[in-house]
Amino acid sequence: MSLVDQLDTVTDASAGTVDRHATTQTFSSTNPASDAVVGVFPVHDADAVQETVERARPAAEQWAALGFDGRRERLAAYRGYLARRMNELAELVHRENGKPHGDAILEITLAIDHLAWAGAHARKTLGQRRVRAGMLAANHAAYLEYQPLGVVGVIGPWNYPVFTPMGSIAYALAAGNAVVFKPSEYTPAVGAWLAAAWRAAVPDAADAFQVVTGFGETGAALCRARVGKLAFTGSAPTGKKVMAACAETLTPVLMELGGKDAMIVDDDADVVAAADAAVWGSMSNAGQTCIGIERVYATSAVYDRFVAEVTAQLRTLRPGSDDEATYGPMTMASQGGIVRRHVEDATGAGGRVVRGDADPSLFPNENYLAPTVLLDVPESSSAIREETFGPTLTITKVRDAEEALALTNATSYGLAGSVFAKSKARGMDLARRMRSGMTSVNSVLTFASIPALPFGGVGDSGFGRIHGEDGLKEFTRAKAITRQRVALPVNLMSFGRPASATDALARVMGMIHGRHR
Repeated sequence: MSLVDQLDTVTDASAGTVDRHATTQTFSSTNPASDAVVGVFPVHDADAVQETVERARPAAEQWAALGFDGRRERLAAYRGYLARRMNELAELVHRENGKPHGDAILEITLAIDHLAWAGAHARKTLGQRRVRAGMLAANHAAYLEYQPLGVVGVIGPWNYPVFTPMGSIAYALAAGNAVVFKPSEYTPAVGAWLAAAWRAAVPDAADAFQVVTGFGETGAALCRARVGKLAFTGSAPTGKKVMAACAETLTPVLMELGGKDAMIVDDDADVVAAADAAVWGSMSNAGQTCIGIERVYATSAVYDRFVAEVTAQLRTLRPGSDDEATYGPMTMASQGGIVRRHVEDATGAGGRVVRGDADPSLFPNENYLAPTVLLDVPESSSAIREETFGPTLTITKVRDAEEALALTNATSYGLAGSVFAKSKARGMDLARRMRSGMTSVNSVLTFASIPALPFGGVGDSGFGRIHGEDGLKEFTRAKAITRQRVALPVNLMSFGRPASATDALARVMGMIHGRHR
């Protein structure tokens, strides 16, 4: 029996992953395309969450004791298990999240690649190394290493229910921590599947990765369970609530929040390539991508050609749940209301609407939204200022790339972005000056597929980093050690030092550093 079949037939919906607790309240996860029930899951209360975290504490010690090689071996077994069952997991993602099967395969592929990188690079990044002791401690050897935090709590999103939380889970595990994962209430089956796969692939460290399910109260309980760190992915308003709950126990947090990412199309850009990237970046996954493109600023030299090319590509898009569909439904029905409000606000302010050929009257239900491009939208509009998180794109004509950059940066968000420019120097210069944690030149979203690059934003887009060396260090504490190699004739750090010693020290420091002005 596959793990998907287990989730279909086991009514506690945890498939044995977490429901060792006494709990009676449950909730259903449904398919956004059909409203069919995917699974029924326990609502874990504060006691159940605390019990899970307490069970993870000794598991964390045992997991850390395996060392880098032991953890790498087990993480390899886990990713192998995922790779062999990609289609099974992708089908579950398709059913519970709504995205096309092919897009789910791409998401899982990225997650597996990050698992491989984290396991392979943990020792080099976090292992003990000697650092220079400096003049004042020349008789000492100095060492630096990064030690695990213990138990890491992860609260994941519904839009990329495998790739996004795995950016925290994989790196936290590779760093030697145990993980308690609370998936979104819209994709609990995917979270339960990931934990069940872990137990199957790594049975000797089963409690190093556990799942709890439920709503906001379950997440709040995880925040208050005194984990070593809490990694959250979601909206900025919810992120503030998570931080407030974590502050009660001084639990450090990692915040991966929303974005209003922009693309700059410069005078010399490849317009066809830029349009293709803008359409994919804005419409894939029904626009439910925190690093997706929501705004485009095209210079007057290319604006008309760019709009024409985007409009032509828009006609080929069709939402649906079949294999030929471009993208699926809105995973969270209420998000559709936000998208509609932004479109209405833009048109009410004088914006023009361009839609594809898909006929909304033929859509299966209201969770499906037509691809929409908005032109001539004022910068004060909510479609420009707020995260839309749907299949929409605003395109604005600007004088030049400098004006585009100024408008791009005129937001409280700062997650990601894109620049299209044929000149390498110009493209790199604009990318560096874009106020964002990540920028792609002549592509979109590419940084997310490169495990060595850190992922995260600034401002209302959050703080902290997953992925890469920064992502590994994010789930550790720096540990400094000194070891005296030889004793000095005069110990400056002693009440027995002679009075003349500090006078001599002052003269030496003056000779070395005093001449610099």
